[in-house]
Parts: sequence; structure tokens; C-alpha cells
Amino acid sequence: MARYTGSSYKVSRRLGFSTLENGKELAKKPYIPGQHGGKRGKKLSDYGTQLQEKQKVRFMYGLNEKQFKKLFEKAGKMNGVHGENLLVLLESRLDNLVYRLGLATTRRASRQLVNHGHITVNGKKVDIPSYTCKPGDVIALKDTDKELKVVKEALEALARRVDFVTFDDKKMSGTYVRIPQRSELNADINESLIVEYYNR
Repeated sequence: MARYTGSSYKVSRRLGFSTLENGKELAKKPYIPGQHGGKRGKKLSDYGTQLQEKQKVRFMYGLNEKQFKKLFEKAGKMNGVHGENLLVLLESRLDNLVYRLGLATTRRASRQLVNHGHITVNGKKVDIPSYTCKPGDVIALKDTDKELKVVKEALEALARRVDFVTFDDKKMSGTYVRIPQRSELNADINESLIVEYYNR
């Protein structure tokens, strides 16, 4: 299954959840897209609720189904709570950390920065968005790309940065300081429903 490249706003409105995490998609039109946008239809079954929760997180981080299931299985082999491990793995992806540092306004834009070879990890160019970073890794723009207009605009638009990363504006580099705590991640996600979906 290919990665979704359509409108993020439509997906967010359909799911009733801001996949961009800024609420802009739902602020203007807080109803599902289409001719019958005001009607949500029948109440979801347990399966439907679990599927919707999985889709919320999958679209939020921009993964296709194969990638998402692979990460879910990897999370199950780690110590700790399965659902929380999944969120930690998603947050540890390079494209997500580029977004968290404020170098891009969306995860889709951060994935493009990585794909085009603008990002280094510990001084080495990494162009794989799914690359898993470890606490202590230093993520930076290549020396030749530090004046990128799109990055400067993203940094200016950033309201606040999460506590598990730090950023040096002069060096244009950031550090993945530590693994995030569940309380620091999106409270509207119920990861236990995702675990139930895959274990049904």
C-alpha cells in the first residue's frame, strides 16, 4: 500500500483528529468532508474504533501500512508497554525529529528535507526518513544548507519545542536528548486500541 499523499485536511476532518497537531484543519470546518459533511453516520463498532485509532496515528506520522505494522511488531519485542513503545519508536524516526526540532512545519516537509540529503546525524548525511535515532544523536542541517529559506521560515513559525529535544540556533543543529515520556505525547491518542486492533 502506497503512502497517502492527498489532502491532510480531508483526512483530519474525516477522522475528527488533527493529524498536523495544530488544530487548523478542524478550526474552520469541524465536520467530515463531502456532501453529507454534517452527519457522522452510525456509531462505530469496536473494530471500527480500533481501526480509526490506528489510522489516526498512521496518518499523523505519515507511514504506510507495511511500515506501521513493522514498527508495531518491533515495539512488541521491547521491554515495557507495547503501545507506548510504538509511540516512542515513531517519535524516534529521523523525519519526526526534524519536525520536532522546528526545521520543517509539517512531517511531510521534514521527510522531504531528509530525502533530499539536507540532514546529517552525528555529522554524517542520512537521507532515510525512517532512520531510528537514539538519545544523544545530533541532528543538523548540512553546512551548505544552513541558509535554506524554507527552514528559516519554519523556525520563525515555531511556537514551542518539545522538551525531549534541544536546538542551537547558531549551529542550526539539535540533539535528541532523551526518550519522550507518554505525558509529553498527544493526549488524544489511545494507543491501547491500536494494540487491540493488531491483536484481534
